[in-house]
Amino acid sequence: MSFYVDYEKKVNWDFNVEEQLRVVAEETLDYEKCPFEVSLNLLITDNDEIRKVNKEQRSIDSATDVLSFPMIDFKKPSDFADNSIITQDCFDPDSGELVLGDIVLSADKVEEQAIAFGHTILREFSFLIAHSMLHLLGYDHLSSEEEVVMESKQKVILSALHIER
Repeated sequence: MSFYVDYEKKVNWDFNVEEQLRVVAEETLDYEKCPFEVSLNLLITDNDEIRKVNKEQRSIDSATDVLSFPMIDFKKPSDFADNSIITQDCFDPDSGELVLGDIVLSADKVEEQAIAFGHTILREFSFLIAHSMLHLLGYDHLSSEEEVVMESKQKVILSALHIER
């Protein structure tokens, strides 16, 4: 598995960002029964930069906590048995890994939301990574039914890692 982290904003958190990304991503992939080795990118930025990306990509002119840019167009979330994944050219030819996509995370929002929700930066970061991973695997929360599914999965994933509110 390959996880790449780029920092547009330097963070001084009390945990190893790369290791926590790996732990949460692998737990999510295990929970979703992903049979492939994967790669993904995480960009840690600030509110100004994520606002620009949000405006550019989604026509929403405001900062957000996390954006997900999946490389795979799943017909059904986490349907790894769907042979069209292979035809989508989603595997890195050098490593053979399934390229899931990119996550853009606002360090400012992680810190703000941790304070607002009364939990640690570790918990907020982990929650946002689990949330974004589910987006990369084809889940969404546009309807209330989809939101219930995502919230349930996020809770199970974080509980398995003993990351509670």
